[in-house]
Amino acid sequence: MAAVNVGLPAFAEAIESQGAPVIDVDWRPPARGDLDTVRALERLWGFHAGLVTEANEEVVRRIEAAQPRAVTVAPAREMLPVLSSGRVLLHSGTTIEWERVCDPQRRALAAACVFEGWAGSVDEARAMLAGGDVALAPGNEHGHVGPMTGVCSPSMPVWVVVDEDSGTRACSTFNEGPGRTLWFGVGDEESIHRLRFFRDELGPLMAKLLDREGPIDIFSLTAQGVQMGDELHMRSQATGNLLIRNLAPGFAALGGERSARFLSGNHHFFLTLTMAAAKCASLAGAGVRGSTVVNLITRNGTEMALQVAGLPGRWFSAPAAPVQDALLREGYTDADAALDIGDSAVIECIGLGGMAVAAAPAVAAFFGGGAADAIARTELMGQITVGRSRRFTIPALDFAGTPIGIDARLAAELDITPQITTGVLHASTGAGQIGAGVAHQPVEPFRAAVLALAHELDASELE
Repeated sequence: MAAVNVGLPAFAEAIESQGAPVIDVDWRPPARGDLDTVRALERLWGFHAGLVTEANEEVVRRIEAAQPRAVTVAPAREMLPVLSSGRVLLHSGTTIEWERVCDPQRRALAAACVFEGWAGSVDEARAMLAGGDVALAPGNEHGHVGPMTGVCSPSMPVWVVVDEDSGTRACSTFNEGPGRTLWFGVGDEESIHRLRFFRDELGPLMAKLLDREGPIDIFSLTAQGVQMGDELHMRSQATGNLLIRNLAPGFAALGGERSARFLSGNHHFFLTLTMAAAKCASLAGAGVRGSTVVNLITRNGTEMALQVAGLPGRWFSAPAAPVQDALLREGYTDADAALDIGDSAVIECIGLGGMAVAAAPAVAAFFGGGAADAIARTELMGQITVGRSRRFTIPALDFAGTPIGIDARLAAELDITPQITTGVLHASTGAGQIGAGVAHQPVEPFRAAVLALAHELDASELE
């Protein structure tokens, strides 16, 4: 005979200390015992379960059916109406006032003003931004996704990605690579010089390349990359190499040696292609009544926010989290780190990034683990998803699919939230990237989404 302990381990330890056998059951109250959330979960798992299950399966089906392709490259002002006139800058995250913008994003926004010729110096640009002479808008609201600071200005070239299945479209800037760059919150002359290279040379060349070689089938390359050691958020080297291989004939024909060298030296270049493709797929799944699938997550170093497919256009937010489990460069500590930032968490919404980290054991070193730890993290993410991807499969898991379809119900009930593989920026000095790690998202927006969806479905039953 043995005692069974449910709950606090201290009770089991007390029994064991007396030499008696005990079975310890790892149990926690759903939603940490929050009664409002528990009631909403009861409705979504109970009365509305059939509708929600069918809706979630449909959202995942749409995401899996997406066939996003990069069809061209063009100046942002030509593709994004919000940038076609006036002085407007896009940024990562949701709507935010200048007073609340984090330091890395402020630096990037000011540098973008100088790049556009709106200001003669960074100091002048900051004054313009503070005075409202330059408007700010969240890229996610205007068909754009940007990494880290996520800044996009009218003259920046953008990838134009279209889903052939649903017709959704999304844009993203070119990834600037490592070093002193806007996406890392560095706003000096070196970072601005790189933007001029993109505008004057790389952008026009890539447009010609796509016209010559045809659209880039993004998910075909990412699916191969997952099987070659990429998780496509923190690491996309293999996928980037596949892209360069495909573009090599065009580079040779068009004489783009400088651009080719830039691509070959930028192991992050494929990141923004993945982001735009993920945005297309996520938009394809939006608007399915009753779905609790999280189809968008974004952060701006001040707040994080998410949407669920059943409540399109409605954000649920909380303060941004620190990047935990981080490996920082020598000389830096957690006190130097900015909070979680960037639109790139849309990648996790389609089964990549932190969902697929078991495919990329090299990434495990950034959070102090090994291959077994990477596998455990992917399996943990499987506890809060609707299913497994048929497209993205992991050799280390006997080619099982990556977890896909983050279910807000499960995240709220189990108190397990998506783990985003991401970089760490310096919070205040403009030093740029100082490390990388995993950002565990706050649970409150998942609970809020559950409450809102349950309320909406209950209200519709009364009509």
